[in-house]
This record gives sequence, structure tokens and C-alpha cells, in this order.
Amino acid sequence: MSDQGPESGEESAAPPDAVLDELFATIESRKEELPEGSYTTSLFTHEKGENAVLEKIGEETTEAILAAKDDDRDELTAESADLVYHLLVLFAMKDLDVDDLRGELRDRF
Repeated sequence: MSDQGPESGEESAAPPDAVLDELFATIESRKEELPEGSYTTSLFTHEKGENAVLEKIGEETTEAILAAKDDDRDELTAESADLVYHLLVLFAMKDLDVDDLRGELRDRF
């Protein structure tokens, strides 16, 4: 997932609470432009189609569960980040966005 952050290794000027929006914007950009060598592009163009992302979501979920079971906070954090990233890729595939997720969460309060 090396292509998720700011380009050229630059630090982001966006506030930390905007990281999901920034990540999703990068995912959407990869979906539109399909740059070669991008992991995100490979998910959008994989021969398995959507199933490639669904498999990654399952894999990352399992890894997060195992990290939690082992009380490994660093690994749980890393695997959860992978899970959220792949979930956002799925959202982009389904023409959903972070605001759809925010709205659903707000409706639950």
C-alpha cells in the first residue's frame, strides 16, 4: 500500500483528523488515473475484480482479530489501518465515499 500517502514522501498539510478524506481522495485519484505500479490501481484492475478486494478485507480482518487476541497493540493498529484502507477501496468501487460512512455512523447515535 505504498501509494496511499502524500506524493514524493512529503508530509501532508492536512490536519490529522482529515486523514480518511485525504486517503479516500488518493484512492479516487488512482481509480480515475490508474497509474502503473500503484497497489491501489492493481486492486481496481485485478483479474478477480471486486473479489480481490473482498479477499483482502477478509485477510486483514483475520489479522486484526489475531493481533487483538494476542494483545499486540502495534499489530492491531497496523492491521486495522490495512482493513480501513481496503474497505475504502471497496467503497470507491461501489461509488460510495467517506461521507456515506459518516452519515451512517451519525444516524446510529
